[in-house]
Amino acid sequence: MSTSAEQIHHRKLNASPTNGKDKRLFIDLDICAAGECKKCDIKCSFFYHPDNNGILSVAELATYALVCRRCDEPHCVNACPFEALEQQKEKDKLLERHNLRCVSCKSCSHACPYGTIYPELVPLLIRNCDFCLDRQNKKNEPLCIKSCSYGALSLKDSDTKLDENNFLVGDNLIVHSTHWQREKA
Repeated sequence: MSTSAEQIHHRKLNASPTNGKDKRLFIDLDICAAGECKKCDIKCSFFYHPDNNGILSVAELATYALVCRRCDEPHCVNACPFEALEQQKEKDKLLERHNLRCVSCKSCSHACPYGTIYPELVPLLIRNCDFCLDRQNKKNEPLCIKSCSYGALSLKDSDTKLDENNFLVGDNLIVHSTHWQREKA
C-alpha cells in the first residue's frame, strides 16, 4: 500500500479505486474548509515521528483529486517560480507537487482563481501519512481521529454504499466533499 505522499508525489494514486472489506481513513473536507479550525491541531500516532501531521498530505491529496477545478490554463502551475507544481495531462489534469522543488512560497495558492489550493496545504516539508494501515485495529489508534477537535476524521468501512458527496480517493481514503464537477458547472 502506498502512503498519501507517495500517491501525490510518485503518481501512485489509483484513479479507479473499488470498494472492499477493509476500513479506510475518512476525511470530511467540508469541515476542514469551513474555517472553524484556524490551525490543524491533529496529533499523529506514527511512533518515529510523533510531531508529524500527516493529515495535511491526506488533505492535499483529497483536494487535488476532488476540489481542484483542473483548469485548461493552470494559473497555479504557471505561477510557481520553481516548477514544483505540475498538471498531469495523462491523469485528467490532476495536480502533482514535487516536494523537493517546493519552497512553500505559496504562489500557487495565491494564483488559484478559485481558492482551492489552501496555503496550509503547501508545507515546506511534506508530512507523510501512512493511513495507519498496520495500526488501525490497535487500542487508541489512530490518534489523528481522536485528536481532531472537529470530527473531520474517522475510519469507515469501504464496502458500504457511499453518499452523494462521499468519494473513494485512491485505495486508502474516503473523502466527503462538495465535489466540483465541470459538467454541472
